Amino acid sequence: MRRILAIALILFGSISVKAQEDYSASLIPKELLPYASAVMRNYEKTVEIRNKETVVYHIKEAITVLNRNGAEAAHLGLWYNKGSKIKSIKGMIYDEFNKPISKISSGNFEDQAYIDDYSLFEDNRVKHYNPSVTTYPYTVVYEYETQSNQSLNITPWYPVEESGVAVEKSVYKVICPADESLRYNENNFKGQVETGTTDKGLKTYTWRAANIKAYRDEPYSPIMSNYITSVRVVPQHFVYGGIPGSFTNWEELGKWNYEKLLVDRQKLSLATVEQMKELTANITDPKLKAKAIYEYMQHKTRYVSIQIGIGGYQPFPATDVDQLGYGDCKGLVNYTQALLKAVGINSWYCVVEAGNSKISMKKDFASMDQGNHVILCLPFKNDTTWLECTNQKIPFGYLGSFTDDRTVLACTPEGGRLLHTPKYTTEQNIESRTADVTIAADGTLTGKMLTTFSGSQYNNRREYVDEPFREQAKAVQRIYPINNMEVKSYQLKDEPKYQPEMKEAVQFEAPEYGMTEDDKLIFIVNPTNRAGTLRELVNRTQPVYINRGYTDIDKIVYTIPEGYEPDKKLLSLSIKKDFGSYSANVSLNGNQLVYTRKFQLKDGTYSKDEYSELVDFYQSAEEADHYKMVLVKKK
Repeated sequence: MRRILAIALILFGSISVKAQEDYSASLIPKELLPYASAVMRNYEKTVEIRNKETVVYHIKEAITVLNRNGAEAAHLGLWYNKGSKIKSIKGMIYDEFNKPISKISSGNFEDQAYIDDYSLFEDNRVKHYNPSVTTYPYTVVYEYETQSNQSLNITPWYPVEESGVAVEKSVYKVICPADESLRYNENNFKGQVETGTTDKGLKTYTWRAANIKAYRDEPYSPIMSNYITSVRVVPQHFVYGGIPGSFTNWEELGKWNYEKLLVDRQKLSLATVEQMKELTANITDPKLKAKAIYEYMQHKTRYVSIQIGIGGYQPFPATDVDQLGYGDCKGLVNYTQALLKAVGINSWYCVVEAGNSKISMKKDFASMDQGNHVILCLPFKNDTTWLECTNQKIPFGYLGSFTDDRTVLACTPEGGRLLHTPKYTTEQNIESRTADVTIAADGTLTGKMLTTFSGSQYNNRREYVDEPFREQAKAVQRIYPINNMEVKSYQLKDEPKYQPEMKEAVQFEAPEYGMTEDDKLIFIVNPTNRAGTLRELVNRTQPVYINRGYTDIDKIVYTIPEGYEPDKKLLSLSIKKDFGSYSANVSLNGNQLVYTRKFQLKDGTYSKDEYSELVDFYQSAEEADHYKMVLVKKK
């Protein structure tokens, strides 16, 4: 969905009616058409901070959809709940010549509860509309007004929010009382903010952007928020959920979090406190005590999303989680903190932007909307340990790719502190496989494989751990490119140590894996891990960004049929680049054919000019991974 104005960030706009503008498709500047499937003709967002508990958003937007690939850009979704309301919505659809096709009213929007698979309590709803137009181009104009009862989070401005959409004009205007201090952060904004005063003495801040070309979807691009234009605005004084506050930096924001949202939420019953003391009575090492308590929490609780009241930021009391056995990320972290506190172990509640992309808090600009998740930090001396409290299966101290290698906000009694979570390096993110197989004269491949996953790749098979054998076998058949694969046995062994490993053991048979032709036996020597290819790009605009490095290692020992020998030069390839390396080799030792492969990609940012080398790198790896071994009967 193109722009879903998230409830946690507040709500949305309205509009004033003006004379009809001409949105004829022919008037779109020609320079905006390359790579564009839609063009934002006009976007006007006005944010009125009337007081600390009333923020009104006025929004008017007109978007021309050029082809079916841009249809999603015309989809509008507005979230609302008890703390925010949609005051009005209307719109109009025009054909390519600016002739009205149909009106849009609130009644055309589908209104439904927002419920996901893991939420137990929610009061969120969403109104959304998707034009049912199939003749291109067409233009949709929306006008809407919304109101939020909090001023902690002001929805930011993104003139461009996705690839394939160009922008003809976009304006962001913020109005606030004369006695309010407004901080703002500009990212890749090339203009100059316009400041002024209204007739009523209110302060105004206005940002404008125009004629922004569409970004092309380019493989291995940097995180989009790092290179698109955006503006964040934060009032110094605010009210959230009826709780007032003020901050200008991370220290003050963290202190407000701790004092207003966290204090007095960690009380436990005397019985639970005594239980924690008994659990750790025979453990002297504080880290091992923490491990025992963490595993207790994992077995006792489960994760649910709680989105009611001020549940977006304030955790449920630890006593509630203790009694009910469930909580969201905030509740489970707060509960774990309370359990640790019961045995004298200090920990910090940390706000993080979670997800596969590594997005850090902006060090020079504090705002509450930069995080979407909470984790726990245990500041042991020279051994800081991090805990993900929403996953009941991962090992103590393991974060994985969801929250690794990024700056987070720790909320402590002394105030907020910016910390950095551990990084899983290219050398740690391992998938290492050994296989002993036999290829028969009729092409049947049989054997067993043992694969070890570690680092960020530890989770590669975790979802199949508790699945029945039938489902595991289906998954293995999807994962491995072995035609006609029959899984005879399958085992996943989790080794949840501080540097955890997942071990996969597979025994299989694959009739007709190899092809027979006259006296020849032909088969792809790499049956397990094959690289894909990257599409070529002309005039790439973005640098090459590899978000997370990894290393794959394979060694497969074939026993070949008696009386057969290779009929071609054996594979031998080695490639080394700044961004990675690849090697593949085949050797013969008696009736054993040994295949080795190593594929390594290194995280980092590289010149856009290196993209063509990356394409060639993948192409060479793909070709080598499909190298066909030809065996012939000896004369």
